[in-house]
Amino acid sequence: MNWFENARFGMFIHWGLYAVPGGEWDNMDVPWVSEWVMNKFRIPIKEYEKLAGKFNPADFNADKWVKQIRDAGMKYLVFTAKHHDGFAMFHSTYDSYNVVDATPFGRDVLAELAAACRKYGIKLGCYYSQDQDWHEADASGNNWDFPPRENHDSFARYLNGKVKHQLREILTNYGEIAIIWFDTPNTITESESKELTDFVHSLQPECLVSGRVGNGKGDYDSLGDNAIPRYAFTRPTEGLGTMNESWGYHRKDDHYRKPLTLIRNLARMCSRNANYLLNVGPTELGTFPAPAVTRLKHFGRFLKDNSEALYGAKDCQQLIQPFDFHWGELTAKENAVYLWVTSRTSEIKLFGIRSEINSVSLLANGRKLDYTHEHRNEYDWHKLLITGLKELTPPYVIKAALAEKLDINEKSYFPGNTPTQQKESKL
Repeated sequence: MNWFENARFGMFIHWGLYAVPGGEWDNMDVPWVSEWVMNKFRIPIKEYEKLAGKFNPADFNADKWVKQIRDAGMKYLVFTAKHHDGFAMFHSTYDSYNVVDATPFGRDVLAELAAACRKYGIKLGCYYSQDQDWHEADASGNNWDFPPRENHDSFARYLNGKVKHQLREILTNYGEIAIIWFDTPNTITESESKELTDFVHSLQPECLVSGRVGNGKGDYDSLGDNAIPRYAFTRPTEGLGTMNESWGYHRKDDHYRKPLTLIRNLARMCSRNANYLLNVGPTELGTFPAPAVTRLKHFGRFLKDNSEALYGAKDCQQLIQPFDFHWGELTAKENAVYLWVTSRTSEIKLFGIRSEINSVSLLANGRKLDYTHEHRNEYDWHKLLITGLKELTPPYVIKAALAEKLDINEKSYFPGNTPTQQKESKL
């Protein structure tokens, strides 16, 4: 898990046939996320398959995509190799319903992404819908083309057929795969979830399996969509979110979150010991939407100067204060505490840091800040006060450099034990 817990920041990419209608069908807006268009309008398989004949993203450039990911400060990529619509965005010899055999584009998207990831040092993961597949009678999800399954036994045909064959292709034909990102474990049993996890590990022992394989059998926990955690996690965890509302490309969805909000989300995730997997839905032409590119550049500029507070950082917020700070978030390493300031403030108070502080400065440029650090050892009372912040514009990070390993009075604010661990919004 070392690389995963040190990375902290990755990109999710939802791209498939659903990019062609782009959130519309028969002059109707998709009432939810665009990648669910087939399900929402109960589009017959034969009708939906026609989108493959229109899929020809002339502007797709895997090298450009992955360079944008790297420049934004992200360390890994999870790409939708097969979403719920059942269409494979890689060359599958098991099923011709794939991007190479069924589209005029005729190129293996996953192969090109794998090569670009190796070039730029980005870990590659693959999303694979293991339970829902609206193209298959034995999977779950499609109740408009197929009658209800009489029993769960038929699911084994799908699992041992399409799922395992295509997973084997992904895990043997594209080099190192860092994550298999499963999703929506609606009907899969506990034994089947474990079987899938073991199957992935048998092919690539170092490949992580996401929490959404179901039934607690993943290598790490996955939060709900756009869930923002309140408490810190003790187990490796990943949060995931969108820049706007839809995961797949939706040409009418212009409700993009502000860059400051997204940076605040990243800080919140890291300060709770979770990674942040931020999504982009490329267009039907194979490009990132302009508002998404703008936000990626914001991340790149911010993390160019402040990455020390992110990569490999851990939670200390729950130890110092078990509720939200009005000004931002906290992360820490052995010899430093990082204050992510995402709201304007004139001063910051922190209680509980016993360790001697050598300096307090802006991480981006090293500018020293005014501070006092008081101690009343008979009460185990320790107060850090940082002043002179009124004119600074968020987001920015303050580094408190310590003379020794971080030592905290864990009961500064919360009597007894530290708060209970985050339980809501896990799958």
